[in-house]
Amino acid sequence: MAALDLDAYLERIRWRGGTRPTLETLTGLLGAHMAHIPFENLDVLLGRPIRLDLPALQDKLVRAHRGGYCFEHATLFAAALEAMGFCPERHAARVTMTVPRTESPRTHMFLVVPLPAGRFVVDPGFGTLAPRLPVPLVDRAAASAVSETHRMIRDGSWWILRAQGGDAVVDAWASTLEPENPVDFALGNHYTSTHPESSFVSRIMMRALTADGRVTVLNQVVTTWRGREAHSTQIADRNELRAILNRHFGFDLPEVLRLRVPSIPEWE
Repeated sequence: MAALDLDAYLERIRWRGGTRPTLETLTGLLGAHMAHIPFENLDVLLGRPIRLDLPALQDKLVRAHRGGYCFEHATLFAAALEAMGFCPERHAARVTMTVPRTESPRTHMFLVVPLPAGRFVVDPGFGTLAPRLPVPLVDRAAASAVSETHRMIRDGSWWILRAQGGDAVVDAWASTLEPENPVDFALGNHYTSTHPESSFVSRIMMRALTADGRVTVLNQVVTTWRGREAHSTQIADRNELRAILNRHFGFDLPEVLRLRVPSIPEWE
């Protein structure tokens, strides 16, 4: 198995803190990772395969300063944690923001990290609703950062990630925390990046964190959040989208000038 270039990864996320496997280190690493590696699905829309091997992830997310989605974020972050002596557990979940869990496939990847202080859910690749802090795997124990609060809710054999921003409460995903094999994530990754019913193949979905909020892109709408205040504008064309990548997401991608988005017919 290829080894992670830990020094290059830590430079990418601009981490200057310690590397001992403690809750303080985990919290700092998660914040740094999410602040400097955005969430984005542009390669899916460009028809490029999403690879989960470490060399490919390092080339894309570390060296090319790109972002990715859950399978890419969780796989890279887990490798970095293991290189520092953590023992992350890889799990799959059913996303429940728009459909009940009985209708949702297991197409989300997240981590559980056991520490002397307890077990913590770490989920850097859940897009807009991703928690910036490790969430205690304790029923209804909360983790709050900026204007967001996340907590794990126990429902029989299920654990649910509940996200709250202001008055809005969303049950983001549900998982039984059963053991997964690498092939399970390969299967979920293939579905997410190729199946016609996957939202990732039909729309632009991006998120970059800021010190006081976040910037999100959903198709032609770019929204800047500062605390609980949001300001949205329309993206006119692909040229403006490319400028937004440079301004807010930290990379240039000329290929977006030929991007085809099924849910934006006027860009065809």
